[in-house]
Amino acid sequence: MIGSRGRVTGTIGPGLIGEVLLNVRGGTEAFYAYPADPEETFTSGTQVLVVDFEPPRTVYVERWRSLSR
Repeated sequence: MIGSRGRVTGTIGPGLIGEVLLNVRGGTEAFYAYPADPEETFTSGTQVLVVDFEPPRTVYVERWRSLSR
């Protein structure tokens, strides 16, 4: 999971358990998500990068930053 890019489908932020969709095993699956920085908020549609994973379905994310910028 770590290093995967996903899309937020439920707002992630302080005090909120959000949701992200990730490509897994040839399909798309939903995971509970928390911000890696506890002060950050991500709204639906934001692309994020998974930086930590707690089995079975919890990830910690940060905002996706393209290397081409």
